[in-house]
Amino acid sequence: MPTNLILVGKSGASAARSSLEMTAQNIANADNQSYVRRTTALAEVVSTGGINLNSSTALGGVRIDRIVRADSHYLQAEVRRTAAALTRSDAEIGGLLAVQDAIEQAGIYPAMARFEASLAQLASDPLSPSLRTAVVEQARTLAQSFGPAVQSMDGTRQYLQTSASERVSTFNNLAGEMARTNLALSRTTTGTTMQAALFDQRDALLSQMSEIAGIVVAHDPLGRATVRIGDSAGPVIVTGRETEPLSMAIAPDGTLSFLVAGGATSIQSGALAGEERALARMVDLRSKLDDAAASLVFVTNDAQANGLTPAGIPGPALFSGTGARDIALALTDGAQLATAPAGSGSNSRSIVNLEALRSALASTTPPGSGPASLMDGLLLDLSSNIAGRTITREALRTLADGAQSALTAQTGVDLDTEAANLVRFEQAFQASGRVIQVAVDIFDTLLEIR
Repeated sequence: MPTNLILVGKSGASAARSSLEMTAQNIANADNQSYVRRTTALAEVVSTGGINLNSSTALGGVRIDRIVRADSHYLQAEVRRTAAALTRSDAEIGGLLAVQDAIEQAGIYPAMARFEASLAQLASDPLSPSLRTAVVEQARTLAQSFGPAVQSMDGTRQYLQTSASERVSTFNNLAGEMARTNLALSRTTTGTTMQAALFDQRDALLSQMSEIAGIVVAHDPLGRATVRIGDSAGPVIVTGRETEPLSMAIAPDGTLSFLVAGGATSIQSGALAGEERALARMVDLRSKLDDAAASLVFVTNDAQANGLTPAGIPGPALFSGTGARDIALALTDGAQLATAPAGSGSNSRSIVNLEALRSALASTTPPGSGPASLMDGLLLDLSSNIAGRTITREALRTLADGAQSALTAQTGVDLDTEAANLVRFEQAFQASGRVIQVAVDIFDTLLEIR
């Protein structure tokens, strides 16, 4: 009897000590976002035996059955889904903001307004050399303002492409680590601390992968992850210890496409999707910027050709070029401005052709046909897109925060609960020690009997 009590007390003390250690581990990782709360599951130790027809049962105390890891595949999947949508929105807005900064800092629209203002001042004295020189200088500034915008947009495009390439490389590295984790899980005993640590590593890797490109995950009975990109019908990236790399191609217009096993695949969420969308939007914005530059060249040169200079000859081209990249001032002298209409004499003070040029610059018929109207439309469209996507991002952030909070409540460490567990397991350890002491006392008493 005393021997059984000693064994029972010893097993109880060992179990309480292990539970205390696990509680301390939980507390130590309270701020670790990748850590999932763990507890020890206990099982009774009972041995049975007998001689002939007599059987007996010997109570052996308690043992550590397994390490229980709080988990929720559904909440994990929801956190990955909402985080992927949020990172997509962040990346897309970041690209669009960079384009907006490029256009605004280049000062194209203000330069166009100052050019129109200089034309208005020239109308007050069309033969003034100083006013004509001011128009030429404002035209030069306007032409030169397109160049920095184009260079900044090119820089933004190159940055997004480089960033996307690095993300693809990181994604493939994470997939390789996921395959190695799957292999380790297949070799690890169920219910051990090592398995719980590998599960934490698995979930952290999946979270990082989902922020780069949206993924769908399936788990087998051993906890190994099969990862598909996109949706449940998307190509497999990781299965068991095998991986299929993701690759990226850049089209001549700067847009991105993605491939898995040589086949095109669509990425709908994650940072890669955001950068892909931002680059696709840049193609349209760059086209609109070229349209504004081409319109400026056309309307000013057309007005120049239809009017006469003070010398009584048709005006030469004001601008050269075909788009935002190569637009330049062609006029060399303010005396070459054709302010008078055709048929006027030399040194005419008529401003009919000058007014025609001013009207063409601000033309809205057909809608968006004039350069000022085109630039105004480009900036309005860009700012509206950013504002709309910012509202969407804030909604996605709320969803992502809610999903993370739900997961933390399910799997995170609650310090109040762990503090209570410390007291409980300490008392259990002391009680087990008391059982051992009682067994010793009984054994000593038996020895003292004469």
